[in-house]
Amino acid sequence: MSIRSNIATQAVVACTLASPSVAQQVTTVKSLSAPAALAIAQTAYDLCTQQGYRVSVHVVGREGEPLVAIRGDGSSPHTFENSLRKAYTARTFRTSSGEFAQRVKDNPTLGVVHLSGVIALQGALPIKVGEDVVGAVGISGAPGGDKDEACAKAGIDKVAAQLN
Repeated sequence: MSIRSNIATQAVVACTLASPSVAQQVTTVKSLSAPAALAIAQTAYDLCTQQGYRVSVHVVGREGEPLVAIRGDGSSPHTFENSLRKAYTARTFRTSSGEFAQRVKDNPTLGVVHLSGVIALQGALPIKVGEDVVGAVGISGAPGGDKDEACAKAGIDKVAAQLN
């Protein structure tokens, strides 16, 4: 057998052996759809507005990327950045931003608080399909993070039936 045909044979064998392992490396993931993200943001915004709060809302996706952003009429400039950072925090740590804030309060030397985009303030919730976090919604501008979080919960509740 020549060197050239030996190399070709080895390449065919290598490809054949590699194929099953490549197939095992492909995964299926669920992502938040644009209509669902819009419904979450609009519902959260509407509830906060009905209660007289001037808020900003962000919905982020699986990778923490912004999907929907609303800067509400009359909301303070900082609320736009804060709602994004709250949502990013909830997505990153797979928990409410309020729970993350409590962790920081309990352990002030927690290094993750210094990560870019992270903020230890209540007002955001992760969006889950089962236990899989597919995004998060963050609100800023209500008089208290608990009120921001209540609006975020209303947004998620609006699409809960679709999150299966």
